Amino acid sequence: MTPADFLKSPLPTPVELPEAQRTGPKRFGNRELSWLGFNWRVLEEASNPAVPLLERVRFVSISATNLDEFYTVRVAGLRELANKGNTSPAADGLTPAEQLVLINKDARKLLQSQQTVWNQLKLEMEKEGITILTRAKLNKADKAHLRDHFMNRVFAVLSPLAIDPAHPFPFIPNTGFCLALQLERERDGAPLQALLPIPHQVERFIALPSKSGKRRFLPMEELLLIHVGQLFPGYKATGSCTFRVLRDSDLEVEEEAEDLVREFEVALKRRRRGEVVRLKISSGAPEELRQVIIDELMITEAEVVEIRGLIGVSDLSELVLDDRRDLLWRKFTPRVPERVQDHEGDMFAAIRQKDMLLHHPYESFDMVVRFLQQAARDPDVVAIKQTLYRTSENSPIVSALCEAAEDGKSVTALVELKARFDEAANIRQSRRLERAGAHVIYGFINYKTHAKISTVVRREGDQLVTYTHYGTGNYHPITAKVYTDLSFFTCDPALGRDATKVFNYVGGYAEPEGLENLSISPLTLKSTLIDNIRREAEFARQGKPAEIWSKANSLIEPDVIDALYEASQAGVKINLVIRGICGLRPGIKGLSENIRVKSIVGRFLEHSRIACFGNGAGLPSQNARVYISSADWMGRNLNRRIETLVEIRNPTVKAQIVDQVMTANLADQAQSWVMNPDNSYTRHPFEENAFNCHRFFMENPSLSGRGTAGAQDVPKLARPND
Repeated sequence: MTPADFLKSPLPTPVELPEAQRTGPKRFGNRELSWLGFNWRVLEEASNPAVPLLERVRFVSISATNLDEFYTVRVAGLRELANKGNTSPAADGLTPAEQLVLINKDARKLLQSQQTVWNQLKLEMEKEGITILTRAKLNKADKAHLRDHFMNRVFAVLSPLAIDPAHPFPFIPNTGFCLALQLERERDGAPLQALLPIPHQVERFIALPSKSGKRRFLPMEELLLIHVGQLFPGYKATGSCTFRVLRDSDLEVEEEAEDLVREFEVALKRRRRGEVVRLKISSGAPEELRQVIIDELMITEAEVVEIRGLIGVSDLSELVLDDRRDLLWRKFTPRVPERVQDHEGDMFAAIRQKDMLLHHPYESFDMVVRFLQQAARDPDVVAIKQTLYRTSENSPIVSALCEAAEDGKSVTALVELKARFDEAANIRQSRRLERAGAHVIYGFINYKTHAKISTVVRREGDQLVTYTHYGTGNYHPITAKVYTDLSFFTCDPALGRDATKVFNYVGGYAEPEGLENLSISPLTLKSTLIDNIRREAEFARQGKPAEIWSKANSLIEPDVIDALYEASQAGVKINLVIRGICGLRPGIKGLSENIRVKSIVGRFLEHSRIACFGNGAGLPSQNARVYISSADWMGRNLNRRIETLVEIRNPTVKAQIVDQVMTANLADQAQSWVMNPDNSYTRHPFEENAFNCHRFFMENPSLSGRGTAGAQDVPKLARPND
């Protein structure tokens, strides 16, 4: 199917449901079960024959990491509500307790499937010369090598812990992994129970030497079982098990905290000590040892999951071997936009020529870094303002801001301390910025600042010109290599004024007035979206073309979903690309028969947020109203965060978003799952030459980044009437 074929293809026959399911809470899908559905799709990629073998191992690891985080945050929250007797229903009508039952049932199946997939991958890896050994399969040379490895690289970091009245059960932190031992003293048979917490600092899989060039690995727990005698002299192991602990990791911060940074530092310490929400333990554990672990962690049997196989599947990422390029995605080098090359790397000159939209990771995120590095070193730059939600540990962006501040430029950094699981890193970055002389602000207590904005004010002649960057993703050079996001660069004065007003709002709490090209949550973003949806419905009622295309990570905000339902009933054709959570139910007669939803899961993580409205001319069209955003269509983003929705008016940039980015996403089959009315998904059948949007973007430059070569030779995907 070509892109044009897809855009002309008829909608599936809608299903009929009782009126109660079309008008009551059941018109919405459940958020948590929808998220689990997404993680099933991630795991399915580990069985996809089109994916290289070690990348499939990576998908298993990602699925496990995702599930751990889901339990430490979402399930932990539901568990707390249920324990307090809260029976308030979610949008779909399920109470916290009812959701937990369904979640745990599905999650247990997911855990079993992870083991099944991993066992299959192990067999395939063995055929490729990569073997995971047990201690029973070691030869003399292996054992000699491991003795040296254990004494020189492992022994000093271990803390063997007996469990008896003189040695209370130790604290096991969130994601803590342990080997538990049932021991017997050799001289008199006296029993002893003990724990060996395995530090995160040691590798989970130990590489063994091989003369044949094959790769052989031994899990760390196997190494420890070999050397029990060195850890507990005079004892032998009569039984053992491994277990992993997940704790409540959501943060609570006092609203009236006088020192927000210090309060977050304290809260991070509390996170490590949150209540246990799940214990994963190897099956066949000695019953007495198993019971001690459960009792000491103060959990119920319902929170225990026995695993027949590998505990800590997330650690499989260690086996994605860089030196086996034949088993990985083929290397891809992000492009430097030709227009930037035409200007010899001068970002300001490239932006002055005209607005520019970069599509990451296909266009290099280094251009965003270069934008700020150039600003730091340019004597004509007088001020830089920057939001930081997530960034890398040794962030070149933070380094550029520090350099600018140390050079005497006015630097304002809006650091979001509440970026989940990045709080500690952001505290360190804020301290570093303050030492350099930057003005660091933390925004609102009640709202996360999730907007992605950077402004550079430059003196040009007798004027100050503001160069602005709006992004759909984080200022994180590492994740930018695998997340698909949009970076919009402009020196349009109106967009510069809008960005400045957002910084003033977050820093000074004064609501911005007169925004010219921008909507922000929690003030106007949601209403702008709904107004556009309703405008399309009115066009449909008037008999005009009416279409909506949108792309996001999640769609669960009830008011937005209801507006889309109303538009569908008016005749608006709606195509949605929702990677993860989706609470909308498509293809239901009398409710959503004009709505299609798909999810793309592939080499890159779909992350950009886009909204396109036909504006009386259908799609694709240059008359369309086109927006990029930092916000997903979720209650938290639209009602409880600082987010941006930027209208794109530049014709070339609009064409790039509509004719390239959105059309390719909608036409993708190779990596796509289509949502059914019951919120389940059906994958497109595997076809060798199915259209793959990631491959298309890797092979074709973006329209607005073209330089003197022009955009005429850049493929625009076929329009329906071509």
